[in-house]
Amino acid sequence: MRFVVRRLLLFAAALFGLSVVVFAALRILPGDVASIMAGVNAPPEKAAQLREQLGLNRPLTTQYLDWMGALVRGDFGTSILTGRSVTALVGARASITFPLIIAGLLVALAIGLPLGCAAVLARSPRVRGMFHMLAIVGGAVPALWGGMLLILLFGRGVGLIGMLPSQGFPLDGWAAPGKALLSLILPALTVGIIVGASLMRYTRAALGDLAGSGYIDMARSCGMTRTQAVLRVGLRLATPQLVSVIGLMFASMITGVMVIENLFALPGIGNGLVTDVGNRDLIAVQSELFLLAAFFLAIGLVVDVLHRLLDPRLKTATDLSEVNA
Repeated sequence: MRFVVRRLLLFAAALFGLSVVVFAALRILPGDVASIMAGVNAPPEKAAQLREQLGLNRPLTTQYLDWMGALVRGDFGTSILTGRSVTALVGARASITFPLIIAGLLVALAIGLPLGCAAVLARSPRVRGMFHMLAIVGGAVPALWGGMLLILLFGRGVGLIGMLPSQGFPLDGWAAPGKALLSLILPALTVGIIVGASLMRYTRAALGDLAGSGYIDMARSCGMTRTQAVLRVGLRLATPQLVSVIGLMFASMITGVMVIENLFALPGIGNGLVTDVGNRDLIAVQSELFLLAAFFLAIGLVVDVLHRLLDPRLKTATDLSEVNA
């Protein structure tokens, strides 16, 4: 509990610092925020009206406290362009982005873990070299190029095997789950193959370090084969490290799918953020950046707690340090 409380306090402090950075970043930009949002050719009266409407003529401290008070109440502001609340906009976009990320992560796990284990268990140098080359090539493929290649292969109407939709998301959203899932298959494969290649390298490195350790030798002395020892003992010992890597990958995929969403015309968080920046809806951008960064911090907190639960050595080391202190 002490560990969790400390992490929660650090999380709260990081959120506070994050809010200050996001708030200040949009205020120290060259030019007036209201003039930027109103447009280059807008008359001064429109900029003044917008400044009054958004409260930008008040002291910065007052603006920040009002914004933080609204965040605590769950009010992330209102989009100037659409008139909808930022909470509703982010919720609608997240219903596309997060299923895409989860599906991509499942594809990455299905690729990275088995191939990483196979690379460690392979006895032939040529086979190990083939797995090594496969991981390098897969991780080096640009997301835009990989997505276009999948569209040319499987895209309906343009691909050689036209069986999957390659553009857009159903207007009914998840009310039509079959169509929604079909529209996410190609984007998820694009993300999953690239991330899976990176996960394959991490898995191969983690298990490779353990394959020649005393843990595997002890497991084999108990009657296990090398394959059984690596998969049952080595993979379990490498789990905390892999959980940290997978958690960071999951967080980085929030921004990583931005290119994918634009390529496949998916109205997700990344695509929406680019659109809001291009439309100068800076108030919405301010809250969206805070939510994205807060999500990164939340993933880090969850990974820390899981790492602590999965690796009892961390608890033992902390207890010994507290006793010595």
